[in-house]
Amino acid sequence: MATDHPVFERVLLKLSGETFMGKLSGGIDPEVVSALAVEIKDVVAMGVQLGIVIGGGNIFRGMSDNARGMDRTTADYMGMLATVINSLALQSALEHAGVITRVQTAIEMRAVAEPFIQRRAMRHLEKGRVVIFAAGTGNPYFTTDTAAVLRAVEIKADIIMKATKVDGIYDFDPVKNPDAVMFARISYTDVLTKDLKVMDATAISLCRANGLPLSVFNLMKPGNIKRVICGENVGTIVGG
Repeated sequence: MATDHPVFERVLLKLSGETFMGKLSGGIDPEVVSALAVEIKDVVAMGVQLGIVIGGGNIFRGMSDNARGMDRTTADYMGMLATVINSLALQSALEHAGVITRVQTAIEMRAVAEPFIQRRAMRHLEKGRVVIFAAGTGNPYFTTDTAAVLRAVEIKADIIMKATKVDGIYDFDPVKNPDAVMFARISYTDVLTKDLKVMDATAISLCRANGLPLSVFNLMKPGNIKRVICGENVGTIVGG
C-alpha cells in the first residue's frame, strides 16, 4: 500500500496519447480519462506540485502511416495539435473532479489555453494547480518525450515519471520475449548504449545533462502514480 508521504515535491508526469484510448481503436475514452483524473487528484491532495505532458498518438502521430506522403513539418504540427486536444480533455476531467488546472501551449492559441511562460507555470504549480503542457516544444522534429524532459527541467521538477503499459525497463521487449529481465535501476548511458527505446536519445541525453531522474512505471496498475511519488519500489529508475 502506498503511504501519504510524498518523497518528491514537484513532478512531471509524461502520458502517452494511446493511454487515452482505453480499449478503443483511437480517440479518447472518457472513462479512462476520468479514472486518471481521480488518481491525479489523490496525488495533488498530498501537496505534490504536478506538471503533465501528453502525447497525441491516439489522434495523430507525425511519424505514422497516416502521415505518409505529408511534409514532415506539417505532420509534426498536426501531431502537436493532437496533444492540445488530449490536454483539454484531461483538463476538463480534472476540473470536473475538483482539481484546478491550467493548460499551457507551446504554440499560441489564446482562445483555448495560455501560452507557455516558465515563470507563470511555476506560479501555478506553487499555488497547487496542475499544469498541462501541450503542443510539444512548439517545433517539428522533436518528440513529446523530449518536450516532457524540457518542461521538467524548466519547472525544476524533482523527477520525470513516464507512464507505460509495462512494469518498467527490460533488457528485451517483454511482449516478445517472456524471459526479458526488468531493471530496478539503470544509468542514462546504459539506456542509450543498449538502445532500450525508453525515450528517444535526445530526451535521455537531456535528462543526463541535467541530472534529472526518470521513473518508468506501469500506468495500468491503479495507484502506481502515487506509489512512485511516495518512493515505493515501483518500475525502473534511470539516473546516474
